[in-house]
Amino acid sequence: MRFMAEVIWRIEQGEGPVVAMAIHDGHAVRAEVRQHLALSEEVRLREEDPFTGQWTVVAPTRVVGLRSRFEVDLNRPREKAVYLTPEDAWGLKVWTGELPEDVIVRSLQNYDAFYATLAGLCHSLAERYGRFLILDLHSYNHRRGGPDAPAADPATNPQVNLGTGTMTDRARWDSLIDRFSTGLRSYDFPGGKLDVRENVRFRGGACAAWAHHSFPETACVLSVEVKKFFMDEWTGEPHPVQIAAMTTALRNALTGAAEDLERP
Repeated sequence: MRFMAEVIWRIEQGEGPVVAMAIHDGHAVRAEVRQHLALSEEVRLREEDPFTGQWTVVAPTRVVGLRSRFEVDLNRPREKAVYLTPEDAWGLKVWTGELPEDVIVRSLQNYDAFYATLAGLCHSLAERYGRFLILDLHSYNHRRGGPDAPAADPATNPQVNLGTGTMTDRARWDSLIDRFSTGLRSYDFPGGKLDVRENVRFRGGACAAWAHHSFPETACVLSVEVKKFFMDEWTGEPHPVQIAAMTTALRNALTGAAEDLERP
């Protein structure tokens, strides 16, 4: 029987040239993948990006991943999108045994379907608006030593890491990046202004690289990696005040960035 690619994402399309995307928000896995998993739900959740989908409300067009990155990682190159070895997955033993080839094939068909849909969306934005902006929203762990271990050094782990390293021509977007960063830093965040730095921990992943390569003159992707200070990364418990404040901070940052996007 021929496998029909599943829709493993949700798109809500609105007016305007700004998209917010949270492709690692998903936690579900399809049944044939689940039966081969060696990881508990708790371990999977720790490496996923829960609550990032909530932040996509800042943009008129929203793209949210519905499946776990352990089924297929939409932010890895296609040849690395299904984790096969512990080296692919932070040293974790993902599978109980060798993952069947047909399972891998079906996961990659879903990967291809996602990128075909994203290409259509980007073509539409480019034709209608010229330049467009994608906020590529992620989060990252900073307590890998355990729940009671010290947090990672703040000197090399900013609260917000802005990844711009996949851009083919960063100078084209200098003003927009500056206005977005300034907007984040200037927001009166609970507990103090946000520490926002560029390309310290992350430079942007495969999805941003694909968009910049495919739409080099029209696509600006800002890969926003938020340190998991807004939740307990070991229990999965959210901190609602910080999550809500991060939404407002992103909306504040988008105000200037969107204005810059529309300049001649």
